[in-house]
Amino acid sequence: MDAFYASCELLRYPQLKGLPVVIGGGRRKEDDLLGKLQAAYPDGEWTAETFAERLDRIPVDFFPRIEGYTGRGVITTATYAARQFGIGSAMGLMKAAKLCPQAILLPVDFERYRHFSRTFKNIITDIAPLMQDRGVDEVYIDFTDVPGGQREGGRVLARLIQKSIFDATGLTCSIGVAPNKLIAKMASEFNKPNGISIVHEADLQTQIWPLACRKINGVGPKADDKLKGFGIHTIGELAAREPHWLIENFGKSYGAWLHEAAWGRDDRPVETESEPVSMSRETTFERDLHAVRDREALGAVFTRLCEQVAADLQRKGYEGKTIGIKLRYDNFQAVSRDQTLTEYTADAKHIRQVAGQCLKRVDLSRRLRLLGVRVGSLVKAGTAAALDNHPMVAAETEHGPQTLLFTDD
Repeated sequence: MDAFYASCELLRYPQLKGLPVVIGGGRRKEDDLLGKLQAAYPDGEWTAETFAERLDRIPVDFFPRIEGYTGRGVITTATYAARQFGIGSAMGLMKAAKLCPQAILLPVDFERYRHFSRTFKNIITDIAPLMQDRGVDEVYIDFTDVPGGQREGGRVLARLIQKSIFDATGLTCSIGVAPNKLIAKMASEFNKPNGISIVHEADLQTQIWPLACRKINGVGPKADDKLKGFGIHTIGELAAREPHWLIENFGKSYGAWLHEAAWGRDDRPVETESEPVSMSRETTFERDLHAVRDREALGAVFTRLCEQVAADLQRKGYEGKTIGIKLRYDNFQAVSRDQTLTEYTADAKHIRQVAGQCLKRVDLSRRLRLLGVRVGSLVKAGTAAALDNHPMVAAETEHGPQTLLFTDD
């Protein structure tokens, strides 16, 4: 989907089309918004009953800009008009404010995005049932055997999918058609927004090899920096390296994969069903918090994260037995600890108790920027009998006394 969150917001606020808009920060309360609108425009009737019908009439000048933003909010996505200024997903709002101070800031509305996500995926499966869910805004589709799927190399069916989604939602998407998932992923980025790109096996050298190695899904920043250190900048240059050299410098598994990826080889099937391996919740604080001086605030956040993870597990029907925590200190150093139980659980109190034990194994003398809780080794609820009713006890360390903040009394 094209700039998915931002596009969902532009359906609600069409007056912002063509303007630089970023989505990020917390959810804005409707009552606060109504009050501000009524105060700014007293001649209009901004009531809860008429609010949703009048969103397109909110003057552009009313929307907040990111100029002067202070805080640790992160951009979830941005319109293409904002991206022209160098703004992108996962960028801090303070940095974005320097790049484009006139950009409009809208709060996230995940409920709305999930609604449109379900809608466009249902449309796709009505046309091509073999679909692999890749998150809220992306899917893989295998239409090898879909009637008409091979016409014009797949372009006819791609157009049908685009039109069907747009007619039902008003949203656009970009589609890459290729012999496998690896190349299709790259191709989907060629002609955004609302584009269709067809890549055949014979197009590897002309369309894929000139691209930067970073365009391969699976080559991250560290691997890319290492490749550049060897003078390898493009996929073609990567393909020119011998497999044994890649294995020697990047390891047996990853080195062999790099060679296959550079040559456009990928035999992974489109998987219509997949099981999550873990679920987690985390939060970045508006200001750094200390385990002792901000004991009450941190304790409340910690409890809420455990409750949210437990609710996620219960809602989706899973239990897990590996419970862990993630911290990021004020110097941006990240640490994590986990503990594996002899039983599976989705209970918030149990998760909090074990996660608290994990916290005894990290340094809590420094200020914290981020706190997260994770439950892994998941199974479907009720499919694994409990082996024991008590979790294993974490080892005590010199930081143990500071974890009183997180204990379950």
